[in-house]
Amino acid sequence: MDIVARPRILVVGAGFAGVECVRRLERKLRPDEADLALVTPFSYQLYLPLLPQVASGVLTPQSVAVSLRRSRKYRTRIIPGGAIGVDLKAKVCVVRKISGEIVNERYDSIVLAPGSITRTFDIPGLADHARGMKTLAEAAYIRDHVISQLDIADASEDEAERAARLQFVVVGGGYAGTETAACLQRLTHNAVKRYPRLDPKLIKWHLIDIAPKLMPELGDKLGRSALEVMRKRGIDVSLGVSIAKAGAEEVTFTDGRVIPTHTLIWTAGVAASPLIGTLGAETVKGRLAVTSEMSLPGHDGVFALGDAAAVPDEAKDTEGAVCPPTAQHAMRQGKHVADNVIASLRGQQMTPYVHKDLGLVVDLGGLDAVSKPLGIELRGLPALIAARGYHWSALRTNVAKVRVATNWALNAVAGDDFVRTGFLTRTPATLRDFEYTNAYLTPEQIQEHVQSQ
Repeated sequence: MDIVARPRILVVGAGFAGVECVRRLERKLRPDEADLALVTPFSYQLYLPLLPQVASGVLTPQSVAVSLRRSRKYRTRIIPGGAIGVDLKAKVCVVRKISGEIVNERYDSIVLAPGSITRTFDIPGLADHARGMKTLAEAAYIRDHVISQLDIADASEDEAERAARLQFVVVGGGYAGTETAACLQRLTHNAVKRYPRLDPKLIKWHLIDIAPKLMPELGDKLGRSALEVMRKRGIDVSLGVSIAKAGAEEVTFTDGRVIPTHTLIWTAGVAASPLIGTLGAETVKGRLAVTSEMSLPGHDGVFALGDAAAVPDEAKDTEGAVCPPTAQHAMRQGKHVADNVIASLRGQQMTPYVHKDLGLVVDLGGLDAVSKPLGIELRGLPALIAARGYHWSALRTNVAKVRVATNWALNAVAGDDFVRTGFLTRTPATLRDFEYTNAYLTPEQIQEHVQSQ
């Protein structure tokens, strides 16, 4: 008697989209209906919007990294590694495990949710001297780095070196950049009280963006409110400006200014994971072009969502509109694509994804915030309550909620700590090192590898 093999469903990526998809598949599929596997280098789901608070020390790293192994009821096989290529014809995903071994994972259905990487440009010195805010390791590294600049400046007798160590440049006036600059400025402002040899006036934060407005998605009024908060704190916000050249000890702006600094934080947008480029399929501004059901046209059993996919935004009347790369869309797309995967397995009708944006929240640290939930403009304490309430409710487990709430309460009562862990102290740590952007195969390398197995 022949035993029919169960369909193999492979999910790539453990971000909001991938984890929500896996959890829904586990709940709605019987164990004998399909085998589930998840490709991820880390066995946790990172709550990305709170990374600036990790960098500033308000939250501990483990509070925003929700373990995928806490519950025994989950049956998904976790493959510890990163997907570096997909052969759509052979239905094979090439995975480089964390051990360095390269293996082929065959699938019947694949859900591509590899997320995004930090978007960069061909600017001299940028790749070697900038740091991002996209991974847990980057947030931990930046915290160590900023505190080390205070330590070095405090011990230095050279006035020029002190000035350079105490200037910090953040590029990107979106949510990530604005929150990063705001949270880290508060960290250095509070820290300098513990460094009696340092003149607080020497600490200077620069936030620059090539766009004419700060966080334009918030609208003119809230954008101006955020700008006023930043400038009131002493942060030098320059709009219509970017980086012309980056060096180890200085950064040159496109307006000609040369800023002596050892800290360049780059948050100027995101780009779809390079994995998408290995498919040889149609893209929209780098994101995989998919249908409203989040399936790839012409390829049965291939789905994509989240930051890596251009999912049509059916809630908008604008022709060609796609869903923005935000957590609220990724979480809902994850659940919806799971339903469509199940429908395709059972021979049922798939349904289009539709979600009306709920609004935006921006936590600027302390009691400062601007938010626009459901189109309602909020500032100050009401905005902070909305921002933290949204983030807290979006955390996937009760353990994570308790940890985050405890961290917020402890920081409010006890203030900041200024401890360096020594993370990657003597190791070059570039954007490429943190985000593994040079790990992907070309379509030709993928075919060669698949055929050789």
